[in-house]
Amino acid sequence: MRQVVLDTETTGLDPKQGHRIIEIGALELVDRQLTGRRFHAYVNPEREIERGAMEVHGITAEFLSDKPRFFEIADDLLAFAADSELVIHNAPFDIGFIDNELLVCGHQTPSITHLASVLDTLELARDLHPGQRNNLDALCKRYDVDNSSRSLHGALLDAEILTDVYLAMTGGQPDLGLSLEITPDPMEEDMHAHAEHPALFVLKASAEELQLHEARLAEIEKQSGQCMYLHPQPGE
Repeated sequence: MRQVVLDTETTGLDPKQGHRIIEIGALELVDRQLTGRRFHAYVNPEREIERGAMEVHGITAEFLSDKPRFFEIADDLLAFAADSELVIHNAPFDIGFIDNELLVCGHQTPSITHLASVLDTLELARDLHPGQRNNLDALCKRYDVDNSSRSLHGALLDAEILTDVYLAMTGGQPDLGLSLEITPDPMEEDMHAHAEHPALFVLKASAEELQLHEARLAEIEKQSGQCMYLHPQPGE
């Protein structure tokens, strides 16, 4: 099973308002193991970056001024993502931006989802933890994933963190030794079979205690009109 854990950084929140991708990071998993293959690119958006977005990722327009434009890295990105399951946190956001970039540059592939399926880990987290915070920071805390290096967002760093979170979320319940089906140890069974069990100690009531018991039952019958223990029926 091949998966690609992917994240993007952008100039703002909405591609319909002209915002663009400025960074893409992706890591390859095969059978839930990192292969070491990765895709990473900074992208010149050819526009200014909103102050709020810059405060999140710290990437400036000046830094991006000499970086490739999206159409220059599009084929490499699509080749890396093809024939995989894309693992993305809040997938509609990233997929929407990637598809918008493909549209803007007139690429023959109209959507990255034509080449790969998508698993949204935000939806997965909401199913597993309804009513709780399920952003990446909250999930790191919940699954004990170290994100101490994440003072600012970055596409490749967030893809690395998401990989750890995804694997923790989908790792299954560990065996805590509480299975109801316990296979007996043959040696232990043999020991029990040959063990000498001590005789049980039986303490019988004395004649005086039996008289007191009968007197108490008679008093109960006198007060209530009947005492079943004084006149037991057959089988009782």
